[in-house]
Amino acid sequence: MESKRKQILLRHKAHFERKLADRMAFLAGKGITSRQADRDPVVRKWKAEIKAAGKRLKRMAAIETLNEELAKNKAEKAAAAKVEATPAKAKEGGKAEKPKKAAEEGKEKKAKPEKKAAPKAPEGGQS
Repeated sequence: MESKRKQILLRHKAHFERKLADRMAFLAGKGITSRQADRDPVVRKWKAEIKAAGKRLKRMAAIETLNEELAKNKAEKAAAAKVEATPAKAKEGGKAEKPKKAAEEGKEKKAKPEKKAAPKAPEGGQS
């Protein structure tokens, strides 16, 4: 799906190209050569607008290709992780008893060792 911004830029570029063609035709009608017309401020403005729109479109295309590559890499990593996870689940089927035994052993309460009483201070009242 194309972005709205890309469609707008394409329309702007086409609009500027039409304006430039009209201006060049007008100047040619007046007898001005294309070399002289290149120095015309209006012609220079339209050419600059066309160039700017072209740069924006190129940048958008570069970003789209980058996004496609990133999505492709992400899909490959997800598929690789899925393939690696599948054999691990098959192995866990045979080992299902061991975690249960460990859980049962963990439920048993261990006797806490008795704490030793701290040595008492002599009651002589030494200051």
